[in-house]
Amino acid sequence: MNNTLDDPCRTDCDNNHSGWRRLLICMMAVCVTLALASGCNYTRKVQDSEYDYGSQQADDPKMMGSRMFGPVGNQPDRHNNSHVEYSYMLSRKLSKTQGIAAAVVMLTDKNAYVGLVLDWTALGTKRAGGEKMREQNNTGTTKGVYNIENGSPYWDNRDLVRPYNSYFSVSDHEMISAELKQTVAVKLRQLSPYVQEVHISANRHFVNELVDYARETWMGRPLQPYLTEFNKLVDYEFGEGTVVPLRLRQMKEQAAAQD
Repeated sequence: MNNTLDDPCRTDCDNNHSGWRRLLICMMAVCVTLALASGCNYTRKVQDSEYDYGSQQADDPKMMGSRMFGPVGNQPDRHNNSHVEYSYMLSRKLSKTQGIAAAVVMLTDKNAYVGLVLDWTALGTKRAGGEKMREQNNTGTTKGVYNIENGSPYWDNRDLVRPYNSYFSVSDHEMISAELKQTVAVKLRQLSPYVQEVHISANRHFVNELVDYARETWMGRPLQPYLTEFNKLVDYEFGEGTVVPLRLRQMKEQAAAQD
């Protein structure tokens, strides 16, 4: 006879052990589920934050509501501005956005034009990535030179964005992440709600030109004398303009030569 089956004490112990095993398994399952849920929640929080502009998840709060950047309607004269000024406040505020090393904002009588300089503090700032898509070569920093191709230690320090040892640019403004553009445009419109259109670019030449316009303001000089060329600049960058605008430096050199 098998005494184990007939002993009520052993039977109770076995039942208790079995119950504890089931409870332990249930507790472990709950822990695993919570851990997975926690990991998923953490991933989603990152994707919904300013640290990630490339995940394109459904219901991402950065993309809620209507599009806040780019052209509105079909106005053929959208870049025919009658006034232009540099906004230190907007530039400073937008420069604090994750993924942006610096922002330069020009306001006109109707639009806002934003030049962005990108850094490595956020993912997906460009719609496509990889080594081949990089416009800056920063390997010279490891060699103690500026231009790794010719070994030169010299650069034009008037430019904020350079082809070597620099923060990052995107030649085509259409290649900037829509999530990043939306984030920038929403912040700008919250601070300047009467702006009709917000146009955003990280083109190296465009950003450097906006910096030159900003320098004129820092020196206490008016920008209105350069309004025509400024309109050519933004129409060339964002519109259908085909005329390459003169650099502000060229205009000043020509004016100095005539004096």
